[in-house]
Amino acid sequence: MNYWLVKSEPDAWSWDQQVKSGKKGEAWTGVRNHTAKQNLEKMKKGDLAFFYHSNVGKEIVGIVEVVRESYPDPTAKAGEPWVVVDFVAREPLKTPVTLEAIKKEAKLKDMALVKLSRLSVQPVTAAEWKVVCKMGGV
Repeated sequence: MNYWLVKSEPDAWSWDQQVKSGKKGEAWTGVRNHTAKQNLEKMKKGDLAFFYHSNVGKEIVGIVEVVRESYPDPTAKAGEPWVVVDFVAREPLKTPVTLEAIKKEAKLKDMALVKLSRLSVQPVTAAEWKVVCKMGGV
């Protein structure tokens, strides 16, 4: 299993909206960065990702699971290379983990969220996953 972090602005797509999408899940549309796209393409069914509220909040609020691997983004223009995966909400973090808290945790100093702060779809190591889950109470 691989671990990831996906960012969404809560006024565009929030954790609550992800939860309301239910067991069918929702396509993660709108990624327009090639590195983020490549990360989507690497995702496998069953992989887990942190759901991060960017801009407003700047915190990890939940965990989602990949239920469908990459396919063409239905919001892209014809011929564009963009892809999506489908996620379902798995569980909220009991305590949201803020970017500020992540930056203060020495074990997370090399986390992509700290080093590549603008990347919307990022890998997370197994060690980082465990630390953030512990911080979030899951």
